[in-house]
Amino acid sequence: MHTGPVLTVRWAHSGRWLASGSDDSIVMVWDLDPTAKGKVWGSDEVNVEGWKPLKRLPGHDSDVTDLAWSPEDRYLASVGLDSSVLIWCGYTLERLRKLDQHQGFVKGVCWDPVGEYLATQSDDRTVKIWRTTDWGLEAEVTKPFEDSPGTFFRRLSWSPDGAHITASNATNNSGYVFVAAVISRGNWTADISLVGHENAVQVAAYNPHIFLRNPEDDVVASNICSVVALGADDRSISVWQTKSARPLIVAKEVFERQIMDLSWSRDGYTLYAVSSDGTMAVFSFDRDELEGLAPFTAQEKYFTKFGFTAPPLPTGYSHSSLPSVARQTGQQQRDQRMTPPPSPKHNGVTAHTQDNAHTGFGSSQNQGGEHINKLVAKRKTAKRVQPTFMGSLASNIPSASTSNTPISAPPPSMQPTARPPPSANGRSFHEITGIASSSRQIPSPPSIQPQPYSATTTGFTDVSMNGESMGLRYPSEDRDVDMSTEVPITSFDAAGRSGKGKRKASNADILDEKPLKPRTLGGDRVREVVSVREISGGVPAVIVSSPSSGDSSLAGRLPIPSTLTYLKATIEGSEDVLEGRNSEDGGAHEVLLASGKQTQWLDYLPSPILALTATAVFCAAALQDGSLNIYSPTGRRIFPTLSLGAPCSILASSKQFLMLLTSAGMLHVWNVKKQQAAFAPVSVSSIMGISPNCSVLSASIRSNGAPYIHLSTGVAHSYDSSLLSWVKLSESWWAEGSDTWQGRQRANTQVAARGIVSAIEGSIAERIPGTDDERQRPAWWSTAMTLGHLESKLHAAKTLDSPQEYKHTLSVYAKKVADEGFRAKAEELVKELFGPTYWRPGRDDSWSPTVLGFSKRDLLKDVLTIFARSKTLTKLALDWQDILKKSAQEE
Repeated sequence: MHTGPVLTVRWAHSGRWLASGSDDSIVMVWDLDPTAKGKVWGSDEVNVEGWKPLKRLPGHDSDVTDLAWSPEDRYLASVGLDSSVLIWCGYTLERLRKLDQHQGFVKGVCWDPVGEYLATQSDDRTVKIWRTTDWGLEAEVTKPFEDSPGTFFRRLSWSPDGAHITASNATNNSGYVFVAAVISRGNWTADISLVGHENAVQVAAYNPHIFLRNPEDDVVASNICSVVALGADDRSISVWQTKSARPLIVAKEVFERQIMDLSWSRDGYTLYAVSSDGTMAVFSFDRDELEGLAPFTAQEKYFTKFGFTAPPLPTGYSHSSLPSVARQTGQQQRDQRMTPPPSPKHNGVTAHTQDNAHTGFGSSQNQGGEHINKLVAKRKTAKRVQPTFMGSLASNIPSASTSNTPISAPPPSMQPTARPPPSANGRSFHEITGIASSSRQIPSPPSIQPQPYSATTTGFTDVSMNGESMGLRYPSEDRDVDMSTEVPITSFDAAGRSGKGKRKASNADILDEKPLKPRTLGGDRVREVVSVREISGGVPAVIVSSPSSGDSSLAGRLPIPSTLTYLKATIEGSEDVLEGRNSEDGGAHEVLLASGKQTQWLDYLPSPILALTATAVFCAAALQDGSLNIYSPTGRRIFPTLSLGAPCSILASSKQFLMLLTSAGMLHVWNVKKQQAAFAPVSVSSIMGISPNCSVLSASIRSNGAPYIHLSTGVAHSYDSSLLSWVKLSESWWAEGSDTWQGRQRANTQVAARGIVSAIEGSIAERIPGTDDERQRPAWWSTAMTLGHLESKLHAAKTLDSPQEYKHTLSVYAKKVADEGFRAKAEELVKELFGPTYWRPGRDDSWSPTVLGFSKRDLLKDVLTIFARSKTLTKLALDWQDILKKSAQEE
């Protein structure tokens, strides 16, 4: 229903509604439709839940970047690139306030779990705290964000105990250290940082539950800690528990691009993460890993210490939760489901607006009433055409008020409640981290030095937790209890306290006094632009001295790259560039990794560089003297220098695999992550033959480590390490008679054209001259060629790890077998996919239940469906379908 990309989705706490914010400047609220049926659009998948648009919330002038529901769903806050913050009533879904004091794009919003404040974060490098009592500005935090870089989002999060805000995109040491800033409630200082990510933190998300340091002790401020997850542009996620100096877990290789959003499940044991690489990851925690988790009832009772009284809820509305509704009849569901009424009409004030005024939610004052919007291109001031909402659907969806008339002052029920005045100086960071103010004293935690994280898991206090039945205790009314709500973050109290009550200096104190600038190898050097020229002199002739170093028949047929003054290779998924600079006057040759204008590392080499390649896992440089250097992303030599006996002809990489073909014809493949060769070096002379006209057109490597070489003879090869033999992936021979050759095939070509095998065949087909072959062929020529081609293509798809091509080719192959009525071939294929009738893992290792990630029996279902439609194989298909059902029931 949106007309632009959706940038944020947020569930209401009750589970009743879902809010979405989009590039089209609209916030949409969705409601579950219990009567919805049908299938997911564009597929045969049954649509389990049907959600209908409940109300459109227009009001932003540009992209909506973040949304947040307040406690009890009293309000919905939306922020966007129009630099404004809009507050909507969580019950009527009418607009209440517009907060426009930010001077830049607003990219994050969160609510105080107590209900007293709202926090927003903007590109103007501030976090602003707003009071919910009068929507006035309570505080502005700027220090941690003075040098913050630009990011797509700035999602911040409020701890479930109400004591801290963790804000993304903060920095230390003049922007050289990327951190998440922890802002303390009350004095709104940001003296605490979560350090360790290698790039800007884009999102912070607190676990919704509070945690107890000692589950057997009272629920007081000194016994509470929290769990927070951070997602950063370095493609990693860290999860911190504030009672430990190291993160609970660091996930570094889950995503290929930066993290965009994080969300915890309501039970607190599952973390969801999404990335701009188009994938989602789910992290599941055990109770032992997140020990001390307290139920929401403990949180609610603890909040009474803050002394904040929220205004009364509007009468006549309720957010009933979905689970209870789902157990009722359909009519009862429709009667109890709360649907907001439409916006007030321009011809008078309705009872609905009167009720709003009475309950303290303000008057909407919509002067225009409802109207139908049509899809018309509209030019904005930002000079981009943006369509408005669909008219035929908008007529059934009420829109919230969009009036800009100033809203009257809040009634007495929303006036600020009396709050204890803050202390004159507030508490310092060192005082906060030393609190143990309960009458039941908690032992001081051991001193832990804060360090940048590297470990995946850390040790924790061995405290047993009795699941849901944990006995939570609260201080009784007559006990002398400190009502402080300032929760300590003891994990960052680096040195603790000495015996005489004096606090020792911590690492943080030293860093604050003398900020250190992290150095990079070659980073202080001015980067000069090098013109690309070929260096005369060339490469010395290769002398083949032994069979292991190559084949003399290949001399001169595998060209050596020209020696240039400048080479470069871009790392996929980033802007980092690996550069090679060769000296023309016999000076130093160097390889370096550059990120923007900054040199991250460099190395000097004894011989000119012929070729470079780089992935997110490693960088490699092939030298003129036949040696190869392999580096980590930080510039460490993770391999010894390899001497290959001949200069490089072709160098290629993919993920953790590196391929090098020498000018002497020896093919090498290494798994850099495992630091071992994929197979023994093998000569290409066996596939190139002795003809001087045969040459290598291209060579590369797949992400599974399979090399492929395309020859001028019209044949593409790969080397199969399990068979220890070269295998043909495809060849021009199939063009002689296969009906499914790319030049002949007309139907379904786009489905197959997305894979590597089809790309190879397309490259071969381009070099085949178009001839009208009228030669007499045998009777079975076309059928045999087509089946042979498809069978070869199935093997090629497996070799090159192309699952979608394998599945598509299998369907085409099954249809060809069915059309021809070849029962023996069909039965053999069925048995191969079905496998042993009583197969068990470990008992019969010769058969695998999967191929390229697909279940073989799932593929068999598709094949049997094709066979069942044929004239000759119907009986075979029906019999095996029954066998499949019985085996599934037995399992």
